[in-house]
Amino acid sequence: EEKRVVFNKNIGPLVSTDMTRCIQCTRCVRFLQEVGGMMELGMVGRGEHAEITAYVDKSVNSELSGNIIDLCPVGALTSKPYRYSARSWELTRRPSIAPHDGLGSHIEVHVKDNKVMRVLPREKESINECWLSDRDRFSYEGLNSPDRLKVPMIKHNGEWQETDWKTALEFAAGQIKDITNEYGSDALGVLVSPNSTMEEGYLIKKLASGLGCGNVDYRLRQTDFRLDGKRVGTPWMGCNIQEIEELDRILVIGSNLRNEHPLLAQRFRKAVANGAELSIISPLDNDPLMDIAHKVIVRPNDMVNVLGQILKAMSGLQRLSLCLPPTLNKLLEEIKVRPNTQAMAESLAGHGKDVDLVAPRVGIFLGNMALSDPRFTEMYSMAEAIGGISGAKGGILPAAANSTGMHLMGVMPSAFGMHARAMLEVPRKAYLLLNIEPELDCQHAALAKAAMEKAECVVALTAFKSQALEHADVLLPIAPFTETSGTFMSMEGRVQSFTAAVKPLGECRPAWKVLRVLANTLGLQGFDYETSEQVKDAVFGGEKPSAVVWRSLNNNLKELVEIQVNIKSAGLQRIGEVPQYESDPIVRRSAPLQKTKYNTQPMARMRAEQIAALGVSEGDAVLVKQDKGSAVLQVRLDNHVAMGCVRVTASHEASTGLGDLMGDITVEKYTETSPFISKAVSK
Repeated sequence: EEKRVVFNKNIGPLVSTDMTRCIQCTRCVRFLQEVGGMMELGMVGRGEHAEITAYVDKSVNSELSGNIIDLCPVGALTSKPYRYSARSWELTRRPSIAPHDGLGSHIEVHVKDNKVMRVLPREKESINECWLSDRDRFSYEGLNSPDRLKVPMIKHNGEWQETDWKTALEFAAGQIKDITNEYGSDALGVLVSPNSTMEEGYLIKKLASGLGCGNVDYRLRQTDFRLDGKRVGTPWMGCNIQEIEELDRILVIGSNLRNEHPLLAQRFRKAVANGAELSIISPLDNDPLMDIAHKVIVRPNDMVNVLGQILKAMSGLQRLSLCLPPTLNKLLEEIKVRPNTQAMAESLAGHGKDVDLVAPRVGIFLGNMALSDPRFTEMYSMAEAIGGISGAKGGILPAAANSTGMHLMGVMPSAFGMHARAMLEVPRKAYLLLNIEPELDCQHAALAKAAMEKAECVVALTAFKSQALEHADVLLPIAPFTETSGTFMSMEGRVQSFTAAVKPLGECRPAWKVLRVLANTLGLQGFDYETSEQVKDAVFGGEKPSAVVWRSLNNNLKELVEIQVNIKSAGLQRIGEVPQYESDPIVRRSAPLQKTKYNTQPMARMRAEQIAALGVSEGDAVLVKQDKGSAVLQVRLDNHVAMGCVRVTASHEASTGLGDLMGDITVEKYTETSPFISKAVSK
């Protein structure tokens, strides 16, 4: 009798196979189909010839694929990056919190010889259950990147030179002092990553205030700031993560759920499986891998009009008679309700059933594309009005780990300060950067680059050295999340602290310590914290965090903001979403994630009709212009894009010459004589 041998399959850069071990339990098949929403593995053959395999010439591309490693009972599926690097009994396990989205997933960091070897999920039923997104699971590879900054560096005569901490801090403090003394405190701009901890955000805000500077902001990928000062409290998700599964009717506005929040998408998937009606308004017709009851795919400019149609339709339903403010009523008069938006309104209204205003089972959520849009204020106001009629819960789905926490602490401009966009449009003389790469993390890449070039001094607290920080004058090496302690506040308002899993690499120091010493070097008072716990106590004023949080969270507006429903734009509009594996400095440096199909060069993705109108074919080069910048990109057919739009992803070197993530854009056939700034034509 011949020995049974099954050849291994290459199913992608994240999961390795040893199929001879496989016992055909089909756990992996069921997970990808029932939880991931997409059947990418299956069983072929019969009897002893049966085997698990992927589709011909296909890999496993689910953003939750790493979970099949944990589910496999015999080791037939293993982690490809971790494979052969350590034995499980050699590893020390440290609990932590995932830092790449606002969910706050619980993770377990496995360490050997002071090096992170792998990351696994920790069970937390109310947040991530027992799953983990691939972004959270495999991003740790970025921690060991050759780009890691291990010692402080100062630029002398255009050349980087390593130095000690004392010299670097004194140089940075001296530069900041000189500029603020000569030009005033308003000459300083402070840009903060929303993935920074609450302790770091609190200290950098306090440092800026000590210098008399009100130019502080964490909202790097936002254009519209008209709601500043108009909110009752801190904007948040509007409900608990678990409550999503219990909703009956859901409206998602401007969000690519699988790209932005992979595990949250799984919660929506469960809600739909339980019978919920999902409605989507978006400029992208991406497959969320769940049944959609109603969808409207329109240009970003037109999403406000669609929301206005829904609001008008709902206010017109007799059982939901509503006295809208006169200004809003006048705006709605010029709107014509279409059949698809009427259907959405009836869905949110419960199809004639009584609306439960005490325990509503309706949810309205705004995603990252809405947050990045120049008309975010209109979308937010309309969504709030629709929520008031339907009794919906809901709010915003922030992309970063600590966006909600940063807002709660007030890491935003003072009454006379400048927000992030203004700091770039009117360049400051000096910038203090916390854990960001301006060209890749800001809404307007070209504007950020130009502002850094014009500044007399740029002080960057960063874990990595990169081309995006080439205009800095001082690089201060800070510890990433595995090498520091701190606190994140999730989109549902959950405050979660964590400790370091490993010692800082080289001369790296926790950012909260660097900020404390920098403040002392600047001669500021009140920075005598010895531990991150002391800083956390200061953040919450000595109160219990939950008491402060639930007193602060509120999505309501104090007053109705002046809005416009119809704004026409004859030209093309850019859809510049941030790919999930380009979202922050750590993820961008994770080699396994960069090998997945989601990591592609930015291209000009358009519908077939628009490609034909340009007189080009798929694969040809086109000149893309936005604001004063341009780039040469390859054309790709993408019928998931709304008519009149061009999908050009952001946070990539090839698209840093362009403007806002959402805005007017021009595309024309490229000729060798066409002027351009950056070129990215991949074959």
